[in-house]
Amino acid sequence: MHGKWWQEAVVYQLYPRSFMDSNGDGIGDLPGVLAQLDYLQWLGVTVIWLCPIFRSPNDDNGYDIADYRAIMDEFGTMADFDRLMAETRRRGMRIILDLVVNHTSDEHPWFIASRSRRDDPKRDWYIWRDGRNGGPPNNWESIFRGPAWQYDAGTDQYFLHLFTARQPDLNWENAEVRDAICDMVRWWMDKGVDGFRIDAITHMKKAPGLPDAPAGDGHGPVPAYDFHMNVDGVLDYVDTLAREAFSHGDIMTVGEANGIGADEAEPWVGASRGRLSMILQFEHWHLWSGDPRAGLDLCKLKRILSHWQNALEGVGWNALYLENHDLPRVLSRWGDPLQHRHASATALATMYFLMQGTPFIYQGQELGMANTVFHSLDDFDDVFARQRIVEMRANGMADDDILEEMALTARDNSRTPMPWNDGLNAGFTTGTPWLPLNPDYPQVNVAQQQTDPGSVLGYYRRMIALRASEPALVFGRYRLLLADDPQLYAYTRSLDDTTFLVVCNLSARAARYRHDGFNLEYAACMLANRPLLPHPPCNAFDLRPFEARVYRIGPAPA
Repeated sequence: MHGKWWQEAVVYQLYPRSFMDSNGDGIGDLPGVLAQLDYLQWLGVTVIWLCPIFRSPNDDNGYDIADYRAIMDEFGTMADFDRLMAETRRRGMRIILDLVVNHTSDEHPWFIASRSRRDDPKRDWYIWRDGRNGGPPNNWESIFRGPAWQYDAGTDQYFLHLFTARQPDLNWENAEVRDAICDMVRWWMDKGVDGFRIDAITHMKKAPGLPDAPAGDGHGPVPAYDFHMNVDGVLDYVDTLAREAFSHGDIMTVGEANGIGADEAEPWVGASRGRLSMILQFEHWHLWSGDPRAGLDLCKLKRILSHWQNALEGVGWNALYLENHDLPRVLSRWGDPLQHRHASATALATMYFLMQGTPFIYQGQELGMANTVFHSLDDFDDVFARQRIVEMRANGMADDDILEEMALTARDNSRTPMPWNDGLNAGFTTGTPWLPLNPDYPQVNVAQQQTDPGSVLGYYRRMIALRASEPALVFGRYRLLLADDPQLYAYTRSLDDTTFLVVCNLSARAARYRHDGFNLEYAACMLANRPLLPHPPCNAFDLRPFEARVYRIGPAPA
């Protein structure tokens, strides 16, 4: 397992539309990313994950691709990308791209040909079916709500779309589709990209025959995840990608793997399988999405994350994350941005970042960004948010209640422009930002924190540097402590004769750490998010709200 460059990496997920605007049109772009490479190098990240930069009509903010080999006009040109890649590499960093191949845009030339007539050579590149009883071919619901089928009057058939109606699903059963995708992936690899995050990878295989999902009442679509998520045979498609494309270079591959549990992960990421480097699992954030108003159930979180750590120990590799472009800010979900912004942001960071796996940071997370403020339902830009609003209104919810719920759950929370300073538009643009800024940017921005070693940003930088300098924090064995403690997340990382103890109070109340297995008299505190209070040499100490500490446990002097 040792020696893969991506195991030692720290990944920074960058949402180009919201990162940095170079030309004043209010939309972030590739030259803007280039302008801030020094910041990312200073922070210590080694891999930049670019959310989709391909040509797109932006029905789903770039996750609807119209041309896999062209750059979105708003983001710049292919020459801009080539310069960005060269300058990233010159600084010792790498770039991975978002690979969206479960579906395309309805403006992709493949789909335009496919829908042109029933006997077009590309008709079978997508999933077309006749209607049934005057309606869709089956009762599947789209992941983004509403029917998963769109009627096309031109050819009198329906096409399948698991996401928006402008994102038709590719037919991975078709060998020509697989060949075309692999050819495109190799094309980007030949340009020098260092890997891919593969969007919706568990949805590429659909149940044979596309049967109805159970529990339908005959009056509308129903969730059908069992029929399009992790269906038997999907790994055959992953094998094709790995064999025909990924294996042609030393790259990092990260699958977005909804529906995969820890006990099912080894076939996807096992070192002996040759498929993917790692997967982004969904189990831990389903703790929040099941009840957005509930607080953190720390014991459940420990069980989930520890299960993943133990299941892949010695056989595979974890992707570690708390935030991404599809989630509201973790500080607003599980932290306390009003009373303990710094402490809770850094305690949450310490908890996940130092486990075994490759840590991912989503832009702005390193500043302790919280959810934004929405004043009306018109403030929401995300296509899923807009469809949820329509659905809730149809179910009789009042607009005020809808606004309250959407403020907690909308993906727009994580997509607000990056706050670079406290000046005009937070230094993001000289024009009108495509999405309103988080109103707390005068207090939460890069310029303010970059000169303050005690800031959230300063803490992330020290934490990244600590991990980079200590092999035990990359490859060391993970062991959970205090599994039933409702406040403390504590674990060890051990490699050879080096052991680290990580203790995080993830509550707004003081907590007492006690563990009989360690004598801290000869321990060195390597990282702490609050000034240490003196305590006698012992195996117990008090932690203030959201306090985190990382100790190197050493043997007693001879």
